[in-house]
Amino acid sequence: MDDHLTDRERAEHMLVAAKDATSYVTGRSRTSLDSDSMFRRAVINCLQEIGEAAARMSDEGRARVPELPWTKIVGMRHILVHVYHDLDQDTIWKVATTQMEPMIVALEAAMSKWPT
Repeated sequence: MDDHLTDRERAEHMLVAAKDATSYVTGRSRTSLDSDSMFRRAVINCLQEIGEAAARMSDEGRARVPELPWTKIVGMRHILVHVYHDLDQDTIWKVATTQMEPMIVALEAAMSKWPT
């Protein structure tokens, strides 16, 4: 259990996972999620990790990055973990290809002002 992690560490984990997801989808197509199980699992794992870190972030930590849709991020994590057998691949692709870059920008800005 990672209850010992600080909000800053959780934000760092989110940032790394968002960057990983971005690197994984770069140069790939939506059909790759259907045809390449290792790729699909890698992308889903990144989104799950982001959601898990977000779920454990305190209200104070979330307030440092108000641009992020915290409830939606955590909600997606719940879907990925609990509805794993019936995931909407189009939604996963859309999130991985359109939502990671704004998340990276917001987290990097917040991290630059976050005390260590």
